[in-house]
Amino acid sequence: MAITPMFPLGSVLLPGEKLPLHIFEPRYQQMLAECMAMEDPNFGVVLIARGHEAGGGDVRHDIAVRAHVVAHREIGDGRHLVECVAGERIRVDAWLEDEPYPRADARAWPDEDDGTLTESEFDELRAKITDLYRLVGSLAEAEGSQPPSDPEFSDLPADPGERLFMMAAQIPMGQSDRQDVLEAPGAAARMQAISEAIENVADIVRFRLLQ
Repeated sequence: MAITPMFPLGSVLLPGEKLPLHIFEPRYQQMLAECMAMEDPNFGVVLIARGHEAGGGDVRHDIAVRAHVVAHREIGDGRHLVECVAGERIRVDAWLEDEPYPRADARAWPDEDDGTLTESEFDELRAKITDLYRLVGSLAEAEGSQPPSDPEFSDLPADPGERLFMMAAQIPMGQSDRQDVLEAPGAAARMQAISEAIENVADIVRFRLLQ
């Protein structure tokens, strides 16, 4: 059994993303203290399926990501500001008792395929994301708000699966779509999940432009 401290959130963290946290609940103060005693301080971050972040009693998904602590600072009363970077995906095999804090029997979950995708497929995905940004920019202008900056495609990882996560992080999709991207078993399925998420966002933006 690989016992992993878990931090349930109302949002999805994708591999490669940064996560700032304000730790104030006593149970997570204890979790952080125990994590900081590790050689590599880390814990799992998982999306809450039903319930709330504070107080416990929530229902969680079983696919999560391991967050590595890269900086932390105590700000008084046992509270901490913590900076994390998301690493590998993990799959929860069993949830354990929440005392003293949420924990799970979890294991690393690498991609189940070799990530064989062509550069033309990535070119097509970049074009879809760029078109979505233009559409979102049109909505922003129509509503009198600031259009988003252009998407950034430089310095992407060479590994296809990791590259897709970094591209997905730039898409203004909902948490359900982000979880679908996280749960995709491999690069090919992840590419499909991202494409579907783009269409979902585009449909919402087009609808709002018609209002």
